[in-house]
Amino acid sequence: MSETLDATYSAPEADEATNQEASAQSAQAASAQSAQDASAQSAQETEERGVLFTDLGIDDRILTALREVGYETPSPIQAATIPLLLEGRDVVGLAQTGTGKTAAFAIPALSRLAELHDQNGPSRATQALVLAPTRELALQVAEAFTSYAKHLEDFTVLPVYGGSAYGPQLAGLRRGAQVVVGTPGRVIDHLEKGSLDLSGLQYLVLDEADEMLRMGFADDVERIFQETPEGRQVALFSATMPSQIRRMSKQYLNDPEEVTVKSKTTTGTNIRQRFVQVVGSHKLDALTRILEVEDFDGVIAFVRTKMATEDLADKLKARGFQAAAINGDIAQVQRERTVEALREGKIDILVATDVAARGLDVERISHVVNYDIPHDTESYVHRIGRTGRAGRKGDAILFMTPREKYLLRAIEKATHQAVEQMSLPTAETVNSLRMSKFADQITETLESEDVSLFRDLVASYESEHNVPASEIAAALAVMVQGDSPFFVEELPVPDFARRDRDGGRSARDGRDGGRGQGGRGSRGPSEGSATYRIAVGRRQRVQPGSIVGALANEGGFHSSEIGGIDIRSDFSLVELPSELSSEQWKALSKTRIGGELIKLELDSGRRPAREHDGDRGGRGGFGGRGG
Repeated sequence: MSETLDATYSAPEADEATNQEASAQSAQAASAQSAQDASAQSAQETEERGVLFTDLGIDDRILTALREVGYETPSPIQAATIPLLLEGRDVVGLAQTGTGKTAAFAIPALSRLAELHDQNGPSRATQALVLAPTRELALQVAEAFTSYAKHLEDFTVLPVYGGSAYGPQLAGLRRGAQVVVGTPGRVIDHLEKGSLDLSGLQYLVLDEADEMLRMGFADDVERIFQETPEGRQVALFSATMPSQIRRMSKQYLNDPEEVTVKSKTTTGTNIRQRFVQVVGSHKLDALTRILEVEDFDGVIAFVRTKMATEDLADKLKARGFQAAAINGDIAQVQRERTVEALREGKIDILVATDVAARGLDVERISHVVNYDIPHDTESYVHRIGRTGRAGRKGDAILFMTPREKYLLRAIEKATHQAVEQMSLPTAETVNSLRMSKFADQITETLESEDVSLFRDLVASYESEHNVPASEIAAALAVMVQGDSPFFVEELPVPDFARRDRDGGRSARDGRDGGRGQGGRGSRGPSEGSATYRIAVGRRQRVQPGSIVGALANEGGFHSSEIGGIDIRSDFSLVELPSELSSEQWKALSKTRIGGELIKLELDSGRRPAREHDGDRGGRGGFGGRGG
């Protein structure tokens, strides 16, 4: 199904609550739990009845698009939510990622907008707004809307996000876009410029609201709510229902219906699951060694971004592997050709994003490599389900940095299966295997090829230059090998145990600590990370959320990769992976916060003499980094 995203929003706590309010909240929670249990039972009954999309009252043009992409039976969250949204009800959907939430809000929104088009004629007004925390997710949601709306006339879906030029977005808004999918910061920018008018908005969706809060967009989301007309319909999707989301639901939604669908996360017992500890700068070398040692047929390597698919595929090809990339920017015809090449054995490794690999079914996939750890457990389950097809056994390998250890625990909890630790092949193992393959290649060539011409050339060179044949053979091997070293060296292994002994925390806790009160104390950056300096600080009124948002949206960082933030007067320090790709450096060289270039650079560890205030903004800071 379409890409699905977790949505959990946390609004700021109230300054104080009276005992009476606490009692009322307790009663509300009990009532809400009963409602959730009832809705969960209803969703379960809906699933068991085998409801079809044709039973839900969806516009025929959208049903046609759904059939063309192979959608027939709605997931429980879709079957329970779509009729409510078609009735015009506000909805809070409680379901884990991977249950079909994007289609659950996109399909009814498009059906209602199609009805408005039929009644009132074409409209250039923005009628639906979807908020997503990151550029990648905004593009994925926009892609889903576009797919479902392919048979609607005079209809445009426009993604707006940071890190992209304003010009095309402004032009798209001037021409008119019925659906706008955007990140909160860029949506606010367009509201302030007057380029986005929400006065005609019919439909508002919050997706991945927990990420929006964690990235500092809480105020932006509140403001966007306040900019929308009172009569708009709201869909809010969440994995959980903490009190903060309940308060937001009560404040901004009109008598919302809560729909709860429990996740059925399972993985096949025929899939062996392993994880390997590796720091970001050594992931490519680690993957290369695994591919050299593992006995594989076909491989899918999952990465987070479209840019990363091309980058990794190119690097694997440079190392002698038959690899190709698929992502959302690749035309359908090219995607089909690439998948067919994988099926026929013309390529062995496919580098893909989650969206691009949706529905991929190739029996020869023996291995799935989570090169970039997925955002959530459901995505992990969907990824590894690409192997172990047709009764065959499969292997799933997860690359994990020390900061991502908490995600491993979440995966094991959700799948009810232990993921065994895998040791990286040692340099001795890889080098021994390379020597063996080198000898085998010589033997195969001598047995199957006509070497008489080259034998004569070598003999002639040996005679004319008085050089032993063994030296000539070695020189020829060097010519073939090129600049790549034949032997490898040992790779460093992250010490998870040391992090735990030092009080190391999960990435989620680390973010809260590094960006909140208390923070890191005297510790420097964690293993695999480094401290970077950006040229904006308190004088530019920068906030931690704006830093996280810019880095995530424009640098392509997952929120787990962004550590402590220390805001000073004229600059800030932020903990990021120690090795950044050339694409990330290029993107971040153009990144602005509040109109100022951030000028990212590695921190030298010396505090400028002018900075005497000693105030680290209550963000925890980096001990030993400054005066």
